[in-house]
Amino acid sequence: MDDWGALYARRMQSMIPSDIREKMKLLDQAQIIHLGGGLPDPDIFPYDPLAEASARLWADRSRARTALQYAPSEGYFPLRTWIAGYMTRRGVACEADNILITNGSQQGLDFLGKLLLSPGDKAAVEVPSFIGALRAFDAYEPKYLGLPEDSADWDMHALAGAKFCYVGPDFRNPTGTCLSRKDRIGLLDLADDTGMAILEDGCYEQLRYEGEDIPSIAALAVQRYGGIERSPVLHTGTFSKTIAPSLRVGWIAGPRDVIRRLTLIKQASDLATSALNQMLLLDVVQDHLEASIDTARSVYRERCGSMLDAMERFMPRGVSWTRPQGGLYVWAELPDGMDGRALASRALLERSVSIISGAAFYPAGAINVAPKTNTFRLSFSMIPAPTAREGIERLGNLILEG
Repeated sequence: MDDWGALYARRMQSMIPSDIREKMKLLDQAQIIHLGGGLPDPDIFPYDPLAEASARLWADRSRARTALQYAPSEGYFPLRTWIAGYMTRRGVACEADNILITNGSQQGLDFLGKLLLSPGDKAAVEVPSFIGALRAFDAYEPKYLGLPEDSADWDMHALAGAKFCYVGPDFRNPTGTCLSRKDRIGLLDLADDTGMAILEDGCYEQLRYEGEDIPSIAALAVQRYGGIERSPVLHTGTFSKTIAPSLRVGWIAGPRDVIRRLTLIKQASDLATSALNQMLLLDVVQDHLEASIDTARSVYRERCGSMLDAMERFMPRGVSWTRPQGGLYVWAELPDGMDGRALASRALLERSVSIISGAAFYPAGAINVAPKTNTFRLSFSMIPAPTAREGIERLGNLILEG
């Protein structure tokens, strides 16, 4: 076969590599300071609880047999029940039948795109937006509409006809900012006016370091509509940021009928998420989730502060940035006329500093928004204070050179 390209489906034309995943290939190069990645820090994973849970499982032949067998497509029922209780405690009253277990929340986003999008359908996404969500939706060939971060710029008429609006309201990836309670309610108003669904990405909701928690959009919807069955919100969650990403356990919470249809997609995709991983995860979260969250908050709070202090000291005049109250990211804007893509390339080649260009976080071909190319994203999740200081100083000096 000389030309595989002639056989590829049309959808492949819109699927492009993630800039972040490409940068991850450089992680083993010790001389590079990685300011862009956003991976959880493996030093804080709950190794002992996971090892103890594993030992208990292998010591019980009956449980081990279950762990090594195919799981139900919906997920391991005790874990779904636990997640339903967790969601209920966070204001989203639901039962196990409202939960589908996925291979991380990324698979959940893919399934939601497959469920809701036909080629040419309109999909609204916040701008800038999570690259992983855009790549998941790209495969289903939507026409993108941009939802600006500033709710003053929201236009109901511009969003008319959108099948859904995707948002990550807590410490957004990439900007680190939060959607206010008022704006979450405003988004529900938009859903009422336009008939669109809301896809809420809750992967950072537990990583708040300052300020008061804001109810999820899913929780506000349950209050408004009297229960999850009438809610227009589909909520994705994950344990990747609070326990460990390699277990690949996430979930979708929503009305039963939606979950049943998503289960059909799951069956056709990979049959089921690993029973072993789900059982280990359940054993750990029942007793250790809060401790793991506390550890993550403590470590990331300090690193966030260190990075912001370094930005204050070394970023030249004319550069602005967000000051997140949680999450893993800082978003920076360069003076007009400077190109974030060019800066990212030069930073890597000339200063051995890896950052992510802001243009990568905008949907391709959006009808009503153009990328802001004078932007870039930083992450503090794996950067100790001295390393962050060195990397920010190198970056600041490079920006000064112009």
